[in-house]
Amino acid sequence: MADIKASFAKPFDLQIAALRLRLANQVGTAAWDDLVKAEHDRAFVVAGAMKADLLADLGKAVERAIAEHRSIETFRQDFRQIVTDRGWHGWTGEGSPKGEAWRTKVIYRTNMATSYAAGRMAQIRAANYKFWIYKHGNSVEPRLQHLAWDGVALPPDHPFWETHAPPNGWGCTCRLSGAYSERGIKAAGGDPAKMLPDGWQAIDPKTGAQVGIDKGWNYKVGGSVSGDITSRAQDAMDALNIVQPKIETLPAELGSDLGMSLAQVVDAAWIKWVDDTLTVGGRAKPGLIGVISHDVIDSLAAKGIGPQTADMQVRPGLLAGPKATRHEAAGNALSPNDWVQLSERLRKPLAVLLDKKSGNLLYILSAQEGQSQIAVSLDYRVKGENGSLTTNMVVSAYRPVIAEVLRRLSNDTLELILGEVR
Repeated sequence: MADIKASFAKPFDLQIAALRLRLANQVGTAAWDDLVKAEHDRAFVVAGAMKADLLADLGKAVERAIAEHRSIETFRQDFRQIVTDRGWHGWTGEGSPKGEAWRTKVIYRTNMATSYAAGRMAQIRAANYKFWIYKHGNSVEPRLQHLAWDGVALPPDHPFWETHAPPNGWGCTCRLSGAYSERGIKAAGGDPAKMLPDGWQAIDPKTGAQVGIDKGWNYKVGGSVSGDITSRAQDAMDALNIVQPKIETLPAELGSDLGMSLAQVVDAAWIKWVDDTLTVGGRAKPGLIGVISHDVIDSLAAKGIGPQTADMQVRPGLLAGPKATRHEAAGNALSPNDWVQLSERLRKPLAVLLDKKSGNLLYILSAQEGQSQIAVSLDYRVKGENGSLTTNMVVSAYRPVIAEVLRRLSNDTLELILGEVR
């Protein structure tokens, strides 16, 4: 399972939203192709599972497996218990260890891949990328056609994406990425000069789909539900406008609790803020990216440092302004995809350090290619609608040279708060 783990990693909020949208409509079917193409975007099916209670239990097991990033072996244990409790017999694969292993792998991987694709499609559309990029999933047994499409970068309205937006079949771990420029295409692992191979539209008479695509998979997976998923971002922004002032004014410990409890709302609102900032080219109001976690607050308190509030904000100039331009020229700018996922990654930092000279917090985070670093100025004063207020402001964001971070740790100008730098 190393290929699917590497391709899809831990689930993200829009992936879970896409999965739950499907789970809300559980459809009993005799075969997977009882539903056609985009109909799968809005329905949860397990071929042969016709009873509502059986489907409900299988749906819960799939949700736990994906949302909690459980292993396939854990899912298989759930599956065995469910089919025993519900007395389900006659399912394809029943009666042999190999058959059960195959059937559970298909259920696990298909739901993982399609929910990821739907969430990723919503995310990429929200970011309004100028180019979509086909990325091969580095599977153990690669399909030659999928390798031929690897790195191809095309506008979102190109007909290729109507049939070839990944995944493109059973077990396919290929995925979609995005970029705003040729530099961004290269940073995301694409090739601006790569052309589609001749005959990419040719139909395989055995499958009725384009050559290299399995039967029933020649559609834009998740494309029909992107609007439903991303529309929740505006709802989240509206909710956040009500809650954010409370996070800003509560003591740090309480603000941290409130912000963490609203992580999904913060993430959705953050994606919309990033989209607006990159599309419009800058906004007057900073965006809420998250809160300082309790463990960091406690570590700072032990050093006699007590931020007034837990909320962390970002000025739009970091995404579309002079600093962004300088980092782009230096080749260490964050990609649009990194910005989109920054709020989620901020809750799971690789390391948090204290800059002894500036007093800033430095967060080392995972990134699309390598790592990212953001510097947070504590107790930063900004002008608000009702006068000035105190926040914690992200004052820089870029891809660090880890050797330089390690050097500063060794000469004692940085102090490790939590995690590990490597």
